[in-house]
Amino acid sequence: EAAAQEARNSGTSWYAAVFLLVNAALGAGLLNFPQAFDRAGGLAVALSVQAVLLLFVVGSLLVLGGCAERTGGFESYQRTVGLACGGRLGALCSFLVALYCYGSCVAFLVIVGDFSDRVFASWYGTDYCLYWYMRRDVVTVLVAVVLVLPLCFSGTIDFLKYPSALGVFAGLYLVGLVVAEYYTGHHPPAQTRASPESAETVLSVVPVICFGYQCHVSSVPIYGCLAKRSAFPRVVLVGVSLAAGLYTLTGVYGYRTFGRGVAGDVLELYDASRPTVLVAVVAMAAKVVATYPILLFCGRMAVDDLYSGLPGGGAPSARAGGKLRRRLVISSAWFCTTLGLACLVPSIGPVIRTIGSLAALFIFLFPGLCLVWMAGRTWTRLGMAVACVALGTFVFGQVLTASLLEAVLGTGPAAELQLCRVPRLTRLV
Repeated sequence: EAAAQEARNSGTSWYAAVFLLVNAALGAGLLNFPQAFDRAGGLAVALSVQAVLLLFVVGSLLVLGGCAERTGGFESYQRTVGLACGGRLGALCSFLVALYCYGSCVAFLVIVGDFSDRVFASWYGTDYCLYWYMRRDVVTVLVAVVLVLPLCFSGTIDFLKYPSALGVFAGLYLVGLVVAEYYTGHHPPAQTRASPESAETVLSVVPVICFGYQCHVSSVPIYGCLAKRSAFPRVVLVGVSLAAGLYTLTGVYGYRTFGRGVAGDVLELYDASRPTVLVAVVAMAAKVVATYPILLFCGRMAVDDLYSGLPGGGAPSARAGGKLRRRLVISSAWFCTTLGLACLVPSIGPVIRTIGSLAALFIFLFPGLCLVWMAGRTWTRLGMAVACVALGTFVFGQVLTASLLEAVLGTGPAAELQLCRVPRLTRLV
């Protein structure tokens, strides 16, 4: 999004915009896709659900581009929604964007803990957690404070556009590793599912797919930065196709390699003492370090938009005098609370399923509302818009409720992978 904002002045070519869109889509969802295929009931069901959802992903991106063109709200997703649907819905959208970015930041810090577990278990054995300095919460705090925190207070994020672009290559390397391991890793034959356990398990894959393909928040400024905005449909089709290919390869080969034993973070299942796996761990960790400040920046801007909507908050004196103070307070509170939650969450699976339900709103609900505004008297468009709004509301409510119940009751997937084999009571001695 930051790169798109900077490039807007000179105009970006369509293939550069494809890179921006893929960069926005590829992320932590890659690690969780194989387990999502297992929860869905096997490859056939998962691929079918993904194919249906991809139609909505592409359609909603095109709707957002058209809506941004009509409203002129190229600055941000929430700006376009606010101009099309009114200030209250724009404020709600800003709040949800902030909440989504917040949850994504928690997920990225959880990944840091997952990676530390994998590295120490491979290099020091399964009793590594007897040593306090190898425990995942200690490593997570250390990495976050030393590498992430210094990047969180900048007023701009232009300096992160180059390391964040490397995240695409980190994702490509991860996909290549998963595919290569299936053929050369000498893993035992995996037991896979032939059918889903229930309709609820099929629905549980929806938020993971939505989280993976959620590039809609970034799509509006990407559309605005295009030199030829008529090329946006080409950008969407090529970008989503590339992302779909990478996600599908990871999901299919990761699931076929480990079957029902697949973990919420597939990278945890590979031996990090091998250089090829260690490179993947380091590359994905670097992506986390580069992406967290971008998400914090976007979330902070959404919070600032909400503040501007308060009585007196939009006054020039209020905005100018307290801008630096708000930046410091919001960034500090954001970092500390996400870090605390990340130390309490054992796996990225529950986090992705929860914030994936929010991603469904950005893919279905708000584009549907924008389509209602654009429909006019066209009954076909109006019917499609109402269907999108209804589907987005249903997916958000049902999946969020199921995810929260799983977290509270301890149901859902069987216990996540435990790389430390030392009983918890022994660790505390």
